[in-house]
Amino acid sequence: MIKDRRFDVIVIGAGHAGCEAACAAGRMGLRTGLVTINLETIAQMSCNPAIGGLAKGHLVREIDALGGVMGLLADETGIQFRLLNRSRGGAVQAPRAQSDKARYRKAMRYRLKNIPHLTVLPGMVREIIIRQNRVQGVNTIDGPPLMAKAVILTPGTFLNGLIHIGRHSYPAGRADEPPSTHLADQLKILGLRTFRLKTGTPMRLQRDGIEWSRFTPQPGDEIPVPFSFRTKRTLVNRVVCHIGYTNARTHEIIQANLNRSALYGGGITGIGPRYCPSIEVKVKEFPHHARHQFFLEPEGLDTEEIYVNGLSTSLPLEIQREVLVSIPGLEDARILRPAYAIEYDAVLPTQLRPTLETEAIENLYLAGQINGTSGYEEAAAQGLMAGINAALKIQRRRPFILRRDQAYIGVLIDDLITKGVEEPYRLFTARAEYRLQLRIDNADVRLTEYGRRLGLIGQEDYQAYREKQERLARVRRILRTQTANKSAKGRITLQDSLKKPHISLRDLLVTHPLPEILTDEEIRHIESDIKYSGYLKKQAKEIARIRKFDRVRIPPGLPFQAIPGLTTEAVEKLRKFSPSTMGEAKRIPGITPAALINIHIFLKLQAAGRRQSASARPKAAGK
Repeated sequence: MIKDRRFDVIVIGAGHAGCEAACAAGRMGLRTGLVTINLETIAQMSCNPAIGGLAKGHLVREIDALGGVMGLLADETGIQFRLLNRSRGGAVQAPRAQSDKARYRKAMRYRLKNIPHLTVLPGMVREIIIRQNRVQGVNTIDGPPLMAKAVILTPGTFLNGLIHIGRHSYPAGRADEPPSTHLADQLKILGLRTFRLKTGTPMRLQRDGIEWSRFTPQPGDEIPVPFSFRTKRTLVNRVVCHIGYTNARTHEIIQANLNRSALYGGGITGIGPRYCPSIEVKVKEFPHHARHQFFLEPEGLDTEEIYVNGLSTSLPLEIQREVLVSIPGLEDARILRPAYAIEYDAVLPTQLRPTLETEAIENLYLAGQINGTSGYEEAAAQGLMAGINAALKIQRRRPFILRRDQAYIGVLIDDLITKGVEEPYRLFTARAEYRLQLRIDNADVRLTEYGRRLGLIGQEDYQAYREKQERLARVRRILRTQTANKSAKGRITLQDSLKKPHISLRDLLVTHPLPEILTDEEIRHIESDIKYSGYLKKQAKEIARIRKFDRVRIPPGLPFQAIPGLTTEAVEKLRKFSPSTMGEAKRIPGITPAALINIHIFLKLQAAGRRQSASARPKAAGK
């Protein structure tokens, strides 16, 4: 029994968002309570037990550079590691790891147990206590109130969760766990606009029933790349994943039973993810494809469960069995857990501030799937930022907001609060305008100093970071000054040679060995910096120009209705939000680039008019 039920921060939900939020707030010195229904499912990987991937791997690196925990745990519990796009440029390379889901949960529980000022509380929150539009704490179903200065809500898919398997539906937050209906109803009463989203998961198969020789092995990398800059041990691949394909018979079965799918039978109203569709969507929407790829991925070292990545479905269980029988190698596979779809409530994220605090309720923060995102990584990034900003506000410190040119985390949050979502949001490298400088290899350079100032990067890790930067600076100095060869045009340095597309740093090291020992990733980091240097300089100028534009002041009481070209909707939104700068105006949902240009022209004309009036006034006579 908890004697003192007063906290600085209460986090509701112990998924990936909740765990990062609680760890951050606790490590920043705030008394933090993490409330979860089931202690055994903390950091549960309800879908694929994998971390990272394109853009998602960038998020994990950034979380790690700021002092978050996901990267460390991915390295600690990973059983297969791959660097995606290894043959392409550094801007689009990203790590991915298949994790042992049971070990990941266990590792997170151990981590939470050892965070100072953090208490994990079993229970289910039925209501957030709010007085005068300000958070006061929470009421649980089975205990006295928990009082707090801030609440971070990270419910995942639990808000009015509804699971579908064929035409059978039942309320659940995920398989075998109850949904949260009280909280979902309260958010609507508070005036927060919600909408329904849908996601799903494929069946889990028993390992022994699969004829593995019928599938193509997909081993991990020979030299695994860690997620965390702080990982010291050598990573080891423990499993091999396999690639398989559907066929014409599979597609016939699915087409013949589309009306029995919850998705096409009218059972689901929520919007599903465009970039991770169920197999019935693939078959119906892409009939010209003769087959669809899927992956057989182990869920851990001590479990028989195999995750069938790519066969997510809401078809009835008996049809799921027929689908498997149609695929050579899966005829005798046994379904341990059926595939299902789940609908849940999400909150329109345009109702949030850049700190992830709601505009309507002071000190209420939202993070994770409640904001319309999909994926563990997007959730963890939001959780970390919500935890940091809740702590900073209580400590009366400036909020911590990352710009789009600083981090993928900045891109993610800016997209959510300014553009909103109509379907489960997934981060891609293409969403980042400045992806050449938002690489996995330089996440520590971009963010570790912030993590240190926030109190999330310890002295030992910070010292290791500083020593690494000093070593890389010495290498760069050698590359700038050492001659590679001489030509008719003069002396060519190693750095000049490296700018040529067909020359790699490894090539140069063969003939010009360095006194410093570099890791593979440090080699890629230096090479990317040099090869992209011209583009990065152009981007820096563009970023400076945009930041200058964003700082342009909008005077109080500006008559937006008098600005030519602004729509009625734009005028109403500008009046409502009363932005004080162009940057604030840009972040208002629905304010278009054209509207911003019109405002800027109007401000320039006003300034020119004032200057002209001032010059026309007679000057005071001198003494």
